[in-house]
Amino acid sequence: MNITDSINLEGRVALITGASKGIGEAIALAMGKAGARIVISSRKQEALNETADRLRREGIVVLAVAANAGNSEDLKNLVTRTLESFDHIDIVVNNAAANPVFGPVEDVEAWAFDKIMDVNVKGPFELARLALPGMKKRQSGVIINISSIGGLSPEPQLGIYSVSKAALISLTKVMAKEWGAYGIRANVICPGLIRTKFSEALWNNDLVMQHMMAKQPIARVGTPKEIAALALFLSADAAAFSTGSVFMADGGYMI
Repeated sequence: MNITDSINLEGRVALITGASKGIGEAIALAMGKAGARIVISSRKQEALNETADRLRREGIVVLAVAANAGNSEDLKNLVTRTLESFDHIDIVVNNAAANPVFGPVEDVEAWAFDKIMDVNVKGPFELARLALPGMKKRQSGVIINISSIGGLSPEPQLGIYSVSKAALISLTKVMAKEWGAYGIRANVICPGLIRTKFSEALWNNDLVMQHMMAKQPIARVGTPKEIAALALFLSADAAAFSTGSVFMADGGYMI
């Protein structure tokens, strides 16, 4: 098999959360163009339907299922709908994230802490565990968790979000260690500042940009496509020997 063939995802099914826009949509497009059948999920069905239409215009087979990544029953329904439509799940991308607060940790109320942890940590845990039985049966599977450079070094004013993303990195390593015997790989991507709606408050802030670009060797904001390219590699046979690894895509910010 040559290198080009090792990126082919023909016959595989990829389930991607937080996929109505931004990084999630870019990952769905990249994996779909590589031949995978795609399941996209986010909270709002209307937004998902619009994204699904864009993907179908690219020739991608796609199912759109609304689900709150922090709600266990929604995740169960998401997996059930996926299996009803496509029979199995080969790839899970946990991209959905929440951060309803911005400020020092002492100001974070219990409801906000719970929401952040439910969506950013518990959701990926539950979704991966729901996909696990089928992956174990087939002795193959890929888990890709989208963390953040905040999970490696706490970001200012994003303390609990950073805590959740650090937990997600650790969870990924646990999955890799415990599930590797079943042919399942788990890796985590830590994006830096990416031009998405989710991070708009940062890249639209002149002071934040001045601070980051002074430190970052590639002095620009990243794009969703650049994260999608890394996710595509990790989902494919090209990355067959990579598991439990932390991949940064941050323009060198963490150097």
